[in-house]
Amino acid sequence: MPAAPRLQANRYELKYLIDERRAHAIRDFAMSYLDHDPYALGRPNFEYPIYNLYLDSDDLALCRATMSGDRNRFKLRIRTYDRDGTGPAFFEIKRRVNDVICKERSAVRRDAVDRLLAGHWPRREDLVKLSDQAFGALQRFCELRSRMRASGTVHVAYLREAYCSQDSNAVRLTFDRGLRATRHHNRLSPLGPGQDIDPGVEGVILELKFTDRFPVWMREMVRIFNLERRSMAKYVTCVHALAGKYQPTLLRHLEVER
Repeated sequence: MPAAPRLQANRYELKYLIDERRAHAIRDFAMSYLDHDPYALGRPNFEYPIYNLYLDSDDLALCRATMSGDRNRFKLRIRTYDRDGTGPAFFEIKRRVNDVICKERSAVRRDAVDRLLAGHWPRREDLVKLSDQAFGALQRFCELRSRMRASGTVHVAYLREAYCSQDSNAVRLTFDRGLRATRHHNRLSPLGPGQDIDPGVEGVILELKFTDRFPVWMREMVRIFNLERRSMAKYVTCVHALAGKYQPTLLRHLEVER
């Protein structure tokens, strides 16, 4: 059995949908407290691409849990940052327990991804860098995948402009733009021209992320710019858009009792 996950500090994520004008003003305000994410340095507009493959059961149980606002839920996703397939694939379990976010992540060799997506059990050599913690996280990912009979469902891509606290990653602020979605076709691959669709999100997705306490300056920023917190689940948004276009029969799974 894999080792139990280590306890993490409480981490929170607050989401807002804003226009570009406010995004620019918020960036200027936040730059007094945060630095550019090192990963974005040297990139156009300080943005880097994110490609996510979300796994779910045939009846979209994980999607429906988010829609219904279950207080204890999780997502299974595989995240990459490149189109050429040379970088690692990060297998992630993202849990929400009440308002607290916990994420487990393992960096996996790209040549191991298809085998794991096909339902096979992980091997230690699948990891980019071997550690008991990373292997335990990958085992837990595969346990949940098998228990739910989850498989690749939707690819979600976007550009991220990110800022973080100067001495740690305890505080982050991100702007996500250009959300795109496509159906999964049995392989881990980024979206290609003509394969993806625009799910119709108008505006910039702003996320405020912090550990333990809501920073005073961030709370003041919310007040100054009159930010209204809202639910903005990229996975749910993309599932609805794809189901509506390609698989209308899936929409019955997304009917959540109110």
